[in-house]
Amino acid sequence: MSGIREIDSAADIGNSLKVIRSSFRTVARELKLTRKNNPTHPSFITLQRLLEQKKKARFFGLFEDGVQVGFVAIEKADGDVYYLEKLAVLPDRRHRGHGSKLVEFVAGYVKKAGGEKVSLGMIDSQKILKDWYRSLGFRETGTKKFEHLPFTVCFMNRIVSS
Repeated sequence: MSGIREIDSAADIGNSLKVIRSSFRTVARELKLTRKNNPTHPSFITLQRLLEQKKKARFFGLFEDGVQVGFVAIEKADGDVYYLEKLAVLPDRRHRGHGSKLVEFVAGYVKKAGGEKVSLGMIDSQKILKDWYRSLGFRETGTKKFEHLPFTVCFMNRIVSS
């Protein structure tokens, strides 16, 4: 089975945890993030924290030949805004359009739900990723340095309504 489907079962949540950790591990290594300097980074996410997020967000997995290769969470924010969270594609499955499929899925989901905007936060120094999001219609709305994080966060939005 291939495609995107909702993640609900304990087994799928466990697989999603592995996809998230593995996908974000490359960023953690590149930016020298550790459990000590950034314990909330997705590369270190625990099952408990993921289950907590599941209470307020919907989880979706991207499957290729029955194997989960991607993940994204969608969380309703205020008004017509939805958050795109933890977009992840396994490192050996990148550069095949999987991330774009997940982003377009989120945009379609938000539009169908009556939302107008998809919002995300990312590490500001990741220029290649930021340019990729721009290519998918996202626009930078600002940056913020949080005291508990060893990097600046860039916020981006994409309008999905016409």
